[in-house]
Formats: sequence, structure tokens, C-alpha cells
Amino acid sequence: MSIQTDNIKKLVERRASARLGGGQRRIDAQHEKGKHTARERIAMLLDPGSFEEYDMFLQHRCTNFGMDKSHPDGDGVVTGCGTVDGRLVYVFAQDFTVNGGSLSKTMSEKICKVMDMAALSFLFLLVFILIIIFCLKISL
Repeated sequence: MSIQTDNIKKLVERRASARLGGGQRRIDAQHEKGKHTARERIAMLLDPGSFEEYDMFLQHRCTNFGMDKSHPDGDGVVTGCGTVDGRLVYVFAQDFTVNGGSLSKTMSEKICKVMDMAALSFLFLLVFILIIIFCLKISL
């Protein structure tokens, strides 16, 4: 295989790993509690196939408290844009499978970036804390 093919294969594998967040065991634990992952919540809200994720491979820079042993891609928050009924929106959702959803500097930078993009575009930013409340009202 060529170097380019090897690099593409590594990228595909890294994307698959990033999409698992904190790993399959933690995803299963969320599902057992009746909760959805960040990507699942985003997929339920947005039009199918419209989500474009930003900064999927960013990692935290913390070296305290043993954090230097684990550097998950995405750092516990999924950010990006997509459409709702054909209208562009920016979204972020914390991924509780990664470090229990604890906030890091990198995570806050990702959130601020998507908030800035929404503000500059005069578009909506959907924060999933509010969306969850809305969805609960609909299902009642």
C-alpha cells in the first residue's frame, strides 16, 4: 500500500475511535441509565445526514490528576453545525462518556468557537440542556 492509503486508513480508524467517545463500555452504561450519547442527541435533533462536526480530534492539555495518561479525541464535547427543517444551526453537546462530561479548557474553547460562529452568522445555537427540556415537553 502507498503512504497515502495508509494515512487515509489511519484517519478512518481515528474517526471511528473518536466517535466512540469514552469507549463502548461507557456508552453501554449511558444506555443502561436510559440516556443517549452526545452524538445520538445531535442525530435526533438535526436533519439526517446534515451534521458537520468541528474539531473532532482536539485533545485536552491537562497533566494534573493523572490526566496525562488519557487523551481522548474530541475532549468530551461534540460541536458542529447542521440543519433543522432545512435551516442552518450550530450545536454542541457534552459527551458524558468522556471524563464524566467534566469541563476542560479545550472543551470550553470548542464551545466558545461554535458560539462565536453562530453569533457571527446570526444563526441559532442549540444547547442541549434546553433542548432536553423541550423534548421532554413534547413527549409528555
